[in-house]
Amino acid sequence: MLSAEGVGKTIEKAIESALAELKAPREDVDIKILSEGGLFKKARVVVTISDDAKEKYLKREKTREKEKVNEDIEKTLKDAEKQTKKDVKKAVDSSNKEVKKVLKTVEKETAETLKEVDKETVVKEVVKKTKKTEDKVVNPKTFLEGFFKVLGREVEISELEDDNFVTYSVTGENLGDVIGKRGEAFYALNTLLSTVAGKQGKKILLDIDNYKSKREESLAGTARRLANKVAKTGRYMKLEPMNPSERRIIHTTLQNDDRVTTLSKGTDPRRYVIIFPKEYKDKE
Repeated sequence: MLSAEGVGKTIEKAIESALAELKAPREDVDIKILSEGGLFKKARVVVTISDDAKEKYLKREKTREKEKVNEDIEKTLKDAEKQTKKDVKKAVDSSNKEVKKVLKTVEKETAETLKEVDKETVVKEVVKKTKKTEDKVVNPKTFLEGFFKVLGREVEISELEDDNFVTYSVTGENLGDVIGKRGEAFYALNTLLSTVAGKQGKKILLDIDNYKSKREESLAGTARRLANKVAKTGRYMKLEPMNPSERRIIHTTLQNDDRVTTLSKGTDPRRYVIIFPKEYKDKE
């Protein structure tokens, strides 16, 4: 459905009614006022999906079929996170026992054969070496291989390391449901991967089917399209809630646009971006 008629006490109420029926945000539609209403007459409007947004809504029905799969994946992620925490605790507890055992052995041997050596220095060195093994609890690539094997997916996982990050890139067929709607499953898996990997000196990053670059390109395109609409209509546009990195893309894309300016409002995880005419800021 690409068009809906809304009725309400006021034009704004009528618009909200039509938007709710279409399940679309204001920035994706064109609005035609049929009646402004009055004392004994309600306002009526026709809300139609804009030409530049139609393709997205034609694909929405197909997306709904995948929502059930997304729910299953999110459940798998939660179950995996719960089990992983148990495994990590078990591994750490076991490692601590081994540390204590090694310390006792060192203390006994050094007391007999290394009396001239400071015992405390020896003990600290053993703890330091053992802790290196203790900290490296789960290999990220091994975890990802096991995760996709549980899902029954054949994927290739490559590892790229630089001075600050270690990025694990996953490629394969039909990975859209693993990314999820608006990347919800992707970000959940990314958080889980960082958790199970523990502290390894460098930040762990995940990329699935080049999602990050595709999402960045999509958001930049949306920002430019809405900026054109704001400049044309003189009315602000409110975007859907986004995480900090996605909001940053919107701000960066439009920072040199002389026609509009951007502002983040709200509280995470419902924080969002507003695009409004530059003249608004100039008047403040």
